[in-house]
Amino acid sequence: MASEISPKADISPKAKIGDNCKIYPFVYIEDDVVIGDNCTIMPFVSIMNGTRMGNNNKVLQGSVLGAKPQDFHFKGERSEVVIGDGNVFRENVVINRATHTGGQTKIGNENFFMEGSHVSHDTKVGNYCVLGYGAKISGDCIIGDGAIISSVVIQHVNTRVGEGALVQAGNAFDKDVPPYIIAGGWPIGYSGVNSMMLKSYGFDEKTIKHIANAYRLVFHGQTSLYDAILQIKEQVPDGPEIQKVIKFLSETKLGIVGKKTF
Repeated sequence: MASEISPKADISPKAKIGDNCKIYPFVYIEDDVVIGDNCTIMPFVSIMNGTRMGNNNKVLQGSVLGAKPQDFHFKGERSEVVIGDGNVFRENVVINRATHTGGQTKIGNENFFMEGSHVSHDTKVGNYCVLGYGAKISGDCIIGDGAIISSVVIQHVNTRVGEGALVQAGNAFDKDVPPYIIAGGWPIGYSGVNSMMLKSYGFDEKTIKHIANAYRLVFHGQTSLYDAILQIKEQVPDGPEIQKVIKFLSETKLGIVGKKTF
């Protein structure tokens, strides 16, 4: 089915628009843009060079996709933002493309970006994530599948948020947030396992208990992170979720929120 494109939209003839899209008046789309099928682009949206968008996405008023990176290392190079399928970008969302040639900012599938949220250059967002009102994600960050970044959160550069984690509203953090936990308080720290969400993902009680025991060793034991990882391997029954926890903790470069360095 042909796309419905308003004659009042300013769309480059070089842009590639899929089938059955609806593009409203006053949308601006530059040359080097690819938009998949069944996308809805509301008024006053700007989609800039380097944007690669999949199918069934909705972009609401005032959003900017593929904005130039706010990075002093950016010298005008060609780069991309790659967006999957089924995402919702509410009003005034900004997604920056990558800084350097060959780089990509990546957005997975079925994510929900609330009003005023911002994802900076070269950041990778997984699938089924939620970014709350005014959440600001710095450059070169990673957000795992199913993570929730609540309203007015600031995620500092190069940090990671693990799968299924929840960062509570109003926090800023400059260390990694491990999988499956709630990160909150002031200063930000460990506030327990994200058990409600894990149950909704289909985790059984035994698995949730094992995850909680692993993090009890990390956050309540008087040991280094290295020793806590060894204790997890020795004391917590193995499983794919525990392996993800161990891998995440082992790969941290900036440290873990709420964990003192020994």
